[in-house]
Amino acid sequence: MEITLSHWLYGLFTLTIILTMIFRKGVVLPSLLGTFVIAGIYQGSLVDGFTAIFNANLVAAKELFNIFLIITFMIALLHSLRDLGADRKMIQPIQKLMVNGHVSFFILVAVTYVISLFFWPTPAVPLICALLVPAAIRSGLPAMTAAVAVALAGQGMALSSDYIVQVAPNISATSAGIDTAIVTDKALVLSLIAGGVAIGLAYILYRKTIRSKDHELNEIEMSRMQTEKESENKAKSAHLNTWSRVFAVLVPLSLLAVVVYMMYSKLNSGRMTGFEGGDGAAFVGGVAVILLLLSTIAFGRQNALDYITNHITEGFVFAFKAMGPVIPIAGFFFLGSSDFSGSILGIEEKAPGFLFDIVEASQGYLPQSALLAAISLLVIGIITGLDGSGFSGLPLTGALAASLENGGVDAGTLAAIGQMGSIWTGGGTIVAWSSLIAIAGFCGVSVMDLVRKNFIPVIIGLFVAAVLALVIF
Repeated sequence: MEITLSHWLYGLFTLTIILTMIFRKGVVLPSLLGTFVIAGIYQGSLVDGFTAIFNANLVAAKELFNIFLIITFMIALLHSLRDLGADRKMIQPIQKLMVNGHVSFFILVAVTYVISLFFWPTPAVPLICALLVPAAIRSGLPAMTAAVAVALAGQGMALSSDYIVQVAPNISATSAGIDTAIVTDKALVLSLIAGGVAIGLAYILYRKTIRSKDHELNEIEMSRMQTEKESENKAKSAHLNTWSRVFAVLVPLSLLAVVVYMMYSKLNSGRMTGFEGGDGAAFVGGVAVILLLLSTIAFGRQNALDYITNHITEGFVFAFKAMGPVIPIAGFFFLGSSDFSGSILGIEEKAPGFLFDIVEASQGYLPQSALLAAISLLVIGIITGLDGSGFSGLPLTGALAASLENGGVDAGTLAAIGQMGSIWTGGGTIVAWSSLIAIAGFCGVSVMDLVRKNFIPVIIGLFVAAVLALVIF
């Protein structure tokens, strides 16, 4: 295979992007510049370079737009539930179960994990920290340990699999050129392994800090309780208590029914195969839209048309803020795959796969070790997560997974391992400049101290998951 100047430049820009991530800087600029330079030199035309930048972003947007839609609808639903006060009522009964600090730790883990699977941890954190963390602290759980539980369960275990919304596995699988369902299922298993190890270690390490039940509230907790009380009074004044209770039951039951049906579909794939690939996320999104319609009408029939427009707009804004930078990055790494480079470069036949060609050409110099490939993808994933965005590194880890697969390990497993490293790191568990800041702020603890508390359990959990992936898959 002939390695051209464009191939060398692609490798150079890939290394530049990795180094930029290590220094916690944005990688959109080198991604766009790399696309322009590589395409222009390969085509031998400055005009083709300009065209390739637009085409790369357009191809990436087309491939990833379903992700934007599912995020939009789930966030819009969450906003409509807040209008009714149903979001608070959904988890208020759980407060009564927090009888001591040890029980509270695992309740926080379980509730954070479930809610984050459906609504993502970032929008779910304010709800959990406003209602459950004060109750956990009163039961004897230190604020720092509560923050550890929320971070590991939400930003770590739930987001790294992203099993319901399927944003992360969709990006990984698309970049690797494989079916989303392959990465989704493997990422779920690995996330549970990494999460189980990390959460178990965290509890063992910090269990001695859990004290006896304390009924005294600090200033932060009093403020939270006052906010909660004001929100409840607002709902009462608007005569929304009935609908609030209805949707506090209807939404969890509906989403639970979706999960049960999807699991039933997977177990009976001989008869029903409708949820392969991204169809599962589409099913969840469709149910979310109907719940959004109903909750918006319940909140205000006369103004429902305006309310739902505002909520969907807010959802799109959140989606583009969260995922917008991923598009140019994905465009650059799509250029490295022959599945997409033809559309980007305007070539109909024999499209180059710059990244795949480089890896294939170097196969003879690399040890054919499944363990080495798995650890390499995990480390690269951790490095890409250092920019504080767990999703920006997924196009790279997905593309590398497809190019590094060998007889001992398949692309789906490698993509899932890389996804673990990227999201556990950048999603908000062991870097202070990520969404971990929100958890620290809501819990009233130092974000740097929270990083130090999370670091050892997370790193051990990730390496255990990577090694076991080779045994399980």
